[in-house]
Amino acid sequence: MWLTAIDHIQVTSPPEVENAMLFFYSQILGLTEIIKPEAVQANGGAWYVLGDIQIHVGIEKPANNEVSRRHICFRVHNLEAFAKHLQAYKVEIISDRPLSGYNRFFIRDPGGNRIEIAEFI
Repeated sequence: MWLTAIDHIQVTSPPEVENAMLFFYSQILGLTEIIKPEAVQANGGAWYVLGDIQIHVGIEKPANNEVSRRHICFRVHNLEAFAKHLQAYKVEIISDRPLSGYNRFFIRDPGGNRIEIAEFI
């Protein structure tokens, strides 16, 4: 097999919500920010890490994410408690059809990127 791991995932945001995006990923989701390489620091956005995978927030205009079904899926240990945490920040919880083996819902970040939150049972 050629592929061995996922290194990073990039999500995009229009420039006008960049600050909201960085707050969302660092403060609401609680991801750890890492230093971007100097060559791309002027592009805006930020890079975060969760386990062995990086999430890169990139700035692009126009970013038309609101209609896309593509998404990242984050696992949580307590879906209900995390939903309450998100609702305290006024993050909309989007229900979807149930799937066998886990409970889940979706949210959208300030840039419109779709995010699945799942608790495996």
